[in-house]
Amino acid sequence: MAEISLSPRALYEEVAELLRQRIFNRELAPGSWIDELKLADEYGISRTPLREALKVLATEGLVTMKVRRGAYVTEVSDSDLADVYHLLALLESDAAEVVAAKATDAQLMELQGLHNELEKAVNNRERFFEVNEAFHMRLLEIASNRWRDQMVADLRKVMKLNRHNSLLKSGRIEESLAEHRAIMAALVARDAANTAQRMREHFKNGLEAAA
Repeated sequence: MAEISLSPRALYEEVAELLRQRIFNRELAPGSWIDELKLADEYGISRTPLREALKVLATEGLVTMKVRRGAYVTEVSDSDLADVYHLLALLESDAAEVVAAKATDAQLMELQGLHNELEKAVNNRERFFEVNEAFHMRLLEIASNRWRDQMVADLRKVMKLNRHNSLLKSGRIEESLAEHRAIMAALVARDAANTAQRMREHFKNGLEAAA
């Protein structure tokens, strides 16, 4: 494996991000044991920053620490997934309602631009996933509630443990795109109640595909 160069950023944060991406990309599979010695050797670091990085991932729900057994990539149960989608539906539908009521025309145009990119990405799963998340994150930014943003960010990290699998299901990308069209139409119409309802339906359908 090619040598990995770490930036001056706090070492444990850099390691946490490297591990986070390996988890999302399934290089470290759900339920798998994390070999601390192997990773420390691979990154050319001591086990101290590695353990600090694992603590960060544990607080995010991506890693589970087991007494005398070490760290494992979290396996998300059906119940966990239902809880995560339920909370995301509440938080993001609330944000969508705020945006429909209070966003400027320029902000709505920005969301429309992201939606247009989503339309173009329908045949590219990874790109669709990327633009989809960008749309949701920008909507949250416009709604402007940093406490909600923080909660959603943590929940979405857990959702990512399963999300790619949900988009693999036949027809789900097309269904998700249709749901986004309905959300965007409600936003443009500045129909706050309908926007919130469409967002809730989006997460309900997402859960059904992910389960």
